[in-house]
Amino acid sequence: MDNLYTIKRATPSIEVYSNPCASSGLSPKAHAALAIGLPNSLFAVQIIYHTPSDEQPQTTPEGDPIGMGRVIGDGGLFFQVVDIAVPAHQGKGLRKLIMRQIESWLMENVPKVGYVSLAADGKAKDLLTQFGFKETSLGDSTSVTVAWPVVRE
Repeated sequence: MDNLYTIKRATPSIEVYSNPCASSGLSPKAHAALAIGLPNSLFAVQIIYHTPSDEQPQTTPEGDPIGMGRVIGDGGLFFQVVDIAVPAHQGKGLRKLIMRQIESWLMENVPKVGYVSLAADGKAKDLLTQFGFKETSLGDSTSVTVAWPVVRE
């Protein structure tokens, strides 16, 4: 990673959260839900891009947030890694950098009885296996999700 990127361990604002998510193709979230959910993050990390001086000026004085990741949960038993998004600047190791920050926080804060989970799409699982995550849909046990609200016919 070159010096155009810095790490910021902080929960993103609603605006900062919305930009990488939309650019990554993640479904949009309601402003009211973000106003409740984001402050309840257990941990969050952002990647800030600093525009080289010979290019366009930055959109913020401290740089452009171009990637992020969060940990949510109850803080004692269950922890979920969510919102790993780096829509721009692909192929520069930024997702791995985000996961290293998250892994560091998890190692310091998750008790021995804690359970850490996440959902991965496509090739993301290849990166996540480097951090000890394994597919859990083996044998009789599987992970299931439901989109909320449930639409019943």
